[in-house]
Amino acid sequence: MSQQIQVPTAQDAVLEAVPTKTGVLAESGENYLETILVMKERNEAGIVRAIDIANELSISKPSVSRALAQLKEKGLIRILDSGAILLTPDGQAMASAVFERHQLLTVFLNNVAQVPLDIAEHDACRIEHIISEQTMNGIRRYLEEHDLV
Repeated sequence: MSQQIQVPTAQDAVLEAVPTKTGVLAESGENYLETILVMKERNEAGIVRAIDIANELSISKPSVSRALAQLKEKGLIRILDSGAILLTPDGQAMASAVFERHQLLTVFLNNVAQVPLDIAEHDACRIEHIISEQTMNGIRRYLEEHDLV
């Protein structure tokens, strides 16, 4: 016998503004860390510079420089005299966590929800910053139980 799924009604709906993150990195900071991680892995030499990030994200170099200064101030990156950007252990951990959420959400949206891959990738990039740890753990568990990761 199949279980009846209950869809929330308007009376059940909880409406709330998307909260701004406090005490942690905002979405843009997480995006920069994730971009550094991905570009470093893609690049044979593993070197990432501000201009590379600007080109990758189609953002002005001054905007990237400001963001990198904030990440450096928070102890998440180091910038060498050569201009190479290195993730600190904390930055690496945060970037890896964001990228893992991105990967799992993409798999879930594409394989479970049957969303085309390009849309799944785009949506995962947005969702990865606001999803709760509890919901992410549920998705991770579902994917593991169904051998999708």
